[in-house]
Amino acid sequence: MASRGSVKPFVHFNAKHDAEVLRKAMKGIGTDEDTILMLLAARSNDQRQEIKAAYKKAFGKDLVKDLRSELGGKLEDLIVALMAPPTIYDANELHKAIKGVGTEDQVLIEILASRTCEEIKEIVKAYKKEHGGKLEKDIMGDTSGHYQKMLVILVQAGREEGVDESRVEKDAKELFAAGEEKFGTDEDKFINILGNRSAEHLRKVFEAYKKIAGCDIEESLKEECTGNLEALLLAVVKCAKSVPAYFAECLRESMRRAGTDDETLIRIMVSRSERDMLDIRAAYKKKYGDSLYSTIQEDTDGDYQKALLYLCGGND
Repeated sequence: MASRGSVKPFVHFNAKHDAEVLRKAMKGIGTDEDTILMLLAARSNDQRQEIKAAYKKAFGKDLVKDLRSELGGKLEDLIVALMAPPTIYDANELHKAIKGVGTEDQVLIEILASRTCEEIKEIVKAYKKEHGGKLEKDIMGDTSGHYQKMLVILVQAGREEGVDESRVEKDAKELFAAGEEKFGTDEDKFINILGNRSAEHLRKVFEAYKKIAGCDIEESLKEECTGNLEALLLAVVKCAKSVPAYFAECLRESMRRAGTDDETLIRIMVSRSERDMLDIRAAYKKKYGDSLYSTIQEDTDGDYQKALLYLCGGND
């Protein structure tokens, strides 16, 4: 599969040379932020890991620690995020979301709704390795009700594959009967179907649902569910329809409100930069008429903005 990322491996890559350039940018009085962000944003994650190793070998120092001590604020957060291997990054974000003061549900929802089953299995392993605990157990200790059940189903990463034509109509009818048709909602039905069917299958179910219910499944979910469960199920539905469109919407929300939600902006720009940033940009332009690039320009500033624009990779 051709990568739809904006960040590609640097062609004439030399880890030792990059390590030396970074050391020079940090040594002495003042830090050359420009050099740091331009170099690291133009390397793939695998290449950044090689630079980390070369840096330690040449200078006996931890590159990430040095970057932390030389940079500050949002630029530091962004650069440090770029330095983590993707799976470990996701595991750390989940751990922070669960173990911090109060649960950051938005992070749990975004990561668990959007990652593939393979990715989630790897995240579960990395979580145990990095944090010594089980992701599922930690989620259960921090959440409750149907919201908890749905998160646990997603952590199982056991989605079926392909489309079962014989079940499409039946699933759509069950969803309709579980929500619109009765007084009170049968959340378990929603959770079971939305948590276990493949994205391709769900897209067909949503089409059939619209014919039966006369409205989109999202509209029904907004009426039937509330709070975190509603947010999670909506994210799952949106990701089944289109992961890039889901992220385009998350990015829009992170910037187009009073005060930018930089944590979300950084997390998405970093974690999608080598995956589907080109598709996210296209979905963003199609939905909002503006380019993602121009929104980032309007909403951020300084070296932080420069680094984000590099990850965005171009104006549409």
